[in-house]
Amino acid sequence: MFQDITVEELLELQRKGEVSLIDVRSPSEFEEATIPGSINIPLFDDEERAAVGTLYKQESVDAAKDKGLELVSRKLPDFVRAIGGADGPRKVVFCWRGGMRSRTSATLASLMGLRMLRLAGGFRAYRKWVVETLESFTALPPCYVINGYTGSGKTELLERLAERGYPVLNLEQMAAHRGSIFGHIGKAPNNQKSFDSLLVHELLRWREAPYLVMEAESKRVGKVVLPDFLVKAKEEGEAIFVDIPVEERVANIIADYRPQEHKDDCIRSFERIEKRMHTPVAAEILAALRDDRFDEAVKLLLLHYYDPRYQYATDQYEQDRITITASNVEQALEQVIRVLPPVPGG
Repeated sequence: MFQDITVEELLELQRKGEVSLIDVRSPSEFEEATIPGSINIPLFDDEERAAVGTLYKQESVDAAKDKGLELVSRKLPDFVRAIGGADGPRKVVFCWRGGMRSRTSATLASLMGLRMLRLAGGFRAYRKWVVETLESFTALPPCYVINGYTGSGKTELLERLAERGYPVLNLEQMAAHRGSIFGHIGKAPNNQKSFDSLLVHELLRWREAPYLVMEAESKRVGKVVLPDFLVKAKEEGEAIFVDIPVEERVANIIADYRPQEHKDDCIRSFERIEKRMHTPVAAEILAALRDDRFDEAVKLLLLHYYDPRYQYATDQYEQDRITITASNVEQALEQVIRVLPPVPGG
């Protein structure tokens, strides 16, 4: 039969790469939030889950169990094969609260000869661990905070630094959002639960790091809100301002946002800020977007909207900063590396 394990035991097994983590909840539950590294092999799809739940509420527990058994019996061979095909010598299954779905899944797979584990308390127990662990962080190591006008390649700098082993917190990556009114374009932004899960694992990963590198974000990034200790660490960190030419910034934005592929989304997003701009300039930007003159539209947005707003925001704080002037992100990266202490373990 299967064995129950705690969240802490699961995390240790994941760290060693010894298990596959299988979320047997419905696809919509999985999409809303899951444990990082999980795959979705649902015992019931969304319609089946709704049908069983209706019987449970309106008729009886036995009626719901009978319906569940009927549904599972039809898909049992494919379901067990899918679990068996997951990587890892041992499989951990979980549902919402460690109830009937994960118990049924673990039992059936065990009977077919698979080495099964079940997460006690399910996703709810994991979420409780995430919240409590985040609350345990009251301060972070000293931070280096990458600043710069929109399009300066700040996120790319973080990605390149991470590739070289630097202790990076890429908040926009965890939020799946670029942090602006256009930040969702071409992405599926994460909700707070998903962001919190990714964040807590990164914080634990770098808990012993002598410093962290992050981008200068506002408190809200897309759908998520940063915890206060993170905002405080950013505000107290060593600011590194990256200054690259506006033409290079325009090119970076075009490459990242790909407006030619998301034209309608770009127009809709611009219409949300159109009234905040001087009318003739706003009309010029909108015309450029509609006529596929994206370089022109982006440059006007930078000069007449984003740059003034950024300058106003930075003028509110008297903060020393290290200024890096470069022709492109590649040059900026090498200069940032000269500013940072040696990479830990490097």
